[in-house]
Amino acid sequence: MFTLDVALTPRLYSLYAHPDSVVVVIDILRATTAICTAFENGVEKMIPVATLEEAWAYREKGYLLGAERNGEKIEGADFGNSPYDYMGDHLKGKTTVITTTNGTRAIEMSKDSHQVIIGSFVNIDVVVNHLIQSKRNVVLLCAGWKEKFNLEDTMFAGALVDRLAEHEQFADVSDAALIARYLYANAMEDPYHFLKNSSHRKRMQKLNLKEDIRYSLNPERSEIIPVLKNGALVQLSR
Repeated sequence: MFTLDVALTPRLYSLYAHPDSVVVVIDILRATTAICTAFENGVEKMIPVATLEEAWAYREKGYLLGAERNGEKIEGADFGNSPYDYMGDHLKGKTTVITTTNGTRAIEMSKDSHQVIIGSFVNIDVVVNHLIQSKRNVVLLCAGWKEKFNLEDTMFAGALVDRLAEHEQFADVSDAALIARYLYANAMEDPYHFLKNSSHRKRMQKLNLKEDIRYSLNPERSEIIPVLKNGALVQLSR
């Protein structure tokens, strides 16, 4: 039997961190969705960095850069944090660098676990299957908003818990995982409507990013799992 935990905010992650766990980093609106979309469109490798200083250092070396802060693309970057930035053939076979307000910081803090994978509604089915096959304790790390709780990441964590808890090996579900599951039960019929009063949806709507929200909540578009290896995200071999 394996544990299934949810770190509802990055500040709580230290309570669940263990070098033998598989960590699923969750930043639904929009970093983990954008990363999954990039790999679905042929990106070979993505280097996640927590700070803009690191990002610009890579940019000066000639790397393509995706950079976002507070929901907006950073001036001078090649891309922002929209999944639509990573569609098409323009990144096929290439290595890019990405830094975001929340998601890449969550990747950085979990890097010492057994394995770090990227989860989103886009690739939810393959993530669930991988976690079942991994036979390890699982931590779902919600990136939140500037280290605070947010609704959408917990909702997605609940979707994962809902599917994983059906398997006997994850019968040991923490209270945080139960909270996420109960939240998802109220959201599953219409996640977009459920998030209508959430702070980040309001923030994104002000930036005219409604289509990003809809895309990010639409499941099962990809069978690729990005995994962290040697400081970079690559496609998990299955």
